[in-house]
Amino acid sequence: MEALSNKTLEKLKYDLVRDNIVSYETIEKAQELAAAQNINLGQVLINLGVIKEEALLKFLESKLHIPYVNLDDYSLDTKCLELISFNDAQKYKIIPLFKIEDVLTVAMADPLDLFAIEKILEKVDFEIEPVISSENSVMKKIEEYYKTEHTVGQIYIDETQPKFDWRDEIHNENLSEEHIQKIIRSILKQAILENVHELFFEHGANGLGVNFKKNGEVIQKGFVPDLLVSPFIMRLKFLSNLDPQVSEIPQLGKLSFKVDDLSLIASVSAFPIIQGERIAIKIYKPPQRLENLQLDTQKRALLKDAFNVPGIILVSGANLSGKTHFIYSLLSEVGDSAKNVMTIESITKYDLPNVNQCELNENIGFNLDKAMRFIEFQSPDVIYFEGIATREGLDYFSSLVFKNKVLITEFLANNFDDLRKKLAYPEFAMFKSLLSCLVFMHSQDSIEIFDKEALEKYL
Repeated sequence: MEALSNKTLEKLKYDLVRDNIVSYETIEKAQELAAAQNINLGQVLINLGVIKEEALLKFLESKLHIPYVNLDDYSLDTKCLELISFNDAQKYKIIPLFKIEDVLTVAMADPLDLFAIEKILEKVDFEIEPVISSENSVMKKIEEYYKTEHTVGQIYIDETQPKFDWRDEIHNENLSEEHIQKIIRSILKQAILENVHELFFEHGANGLGVNFKKNGEVIQKGFVPDLLVSPFIMRLKFLSNLDPQVSEIPQLGKLSFKVDDLSLIASVSAFPIIQGERIAIKIYKPPQRLENLQLDTQKRALLKDAFNVPGIILVSGANLSGKTHFIYSLLSEVGDSAKNVMTIESITKYDLPNVNQCELNENIGFNLDKAMRFIEFQSPDVIYFEGIATREGLDYFSSLVFKNKVLITEFLANNFDDLRKKLAYPEFAMFKSLLSCLVFMHSQDSIEIFDKEALEKYL
């Protein structure tokens, strides 16, 4: 697979060092991660938390004297879409905005990609004037505006080809980093093709077992041979920004990767057991806008009303029902408002525009307890807590409603009866009384939403 690059950043990366924005060592590490994960340098710097996306784009704007345009609320001229094909738009991460006389203004994630501009110029008789936009926002606009059967978030399987099997990558016991990375990518690709979002690796008699978990069932998908186990684990941990030399304590990291044209984030958990480390991966697909989910007008109205009054919005469902995906879509929606929206998460899955996301770091003592004690000083209007594990945390979380906050959290329940039984425990009495909205995820295609009045009847 050809490594992805951003020509703009490749040219200006050392300007980041000279301007004391990023250290030289960080640039070197980011370049290695970019090559390994097959994503561009800028995305790695953002994922590492070294620089915010908007700050990076503003930096490029100042260096290139090319305007930066925020596409989030931008309405482009749809008549210009026919000037750049869907395939070219996706391939070069470019979208037309408007045309004035003989000048076509386009938003590009990589405005110094002269090859892309030349390819577009071959097909139009206009001068091209680029502006800078984030890669995510360009791809979202492509998905939103191009009316085609192809969408950014889908992988199409050619049924005429043999079934994909990651084990085909194990041609030999090659220990090179490139070969190990191909094996890792192939496993992740097969998981996506089979619609699997949770997988784990366990030591066994035949090597490192590759296991997919789907609908509560664990499916054995082969073994990484013994000779490759150590380099496989070390490379996977390195790509996830974990310490490959540490195996005695739990670690939690984040992996960015691409499967065909789909950019994905996964959490990677390494946990010590007597047989050796067990590694679990959860894959999170990019959030969609609420209007693209299976929600009618009435359901969206209930959600909108819930953000206008203090209370708790609870998103519940079984494991892998899509709770986190839905919450990210919800946060994206409210992030477009004038509210101060904040999150406290073990791992941030995707960067959300206009949402202040906080990632816990147990290594430096920044845990949930400390985050809860200090977040009020930021004057948030809406807070998303990933989960509450203690009675004290639950009481504190609930008390924020009395300070005019809107709280969002998630709760594991296999079905509605299971949820009803769990919330019947005395410990949940105050929490339950403060619920303003319940979203129950039967699946991503079956979502029920209850307002406070309905909850009093059903709970």
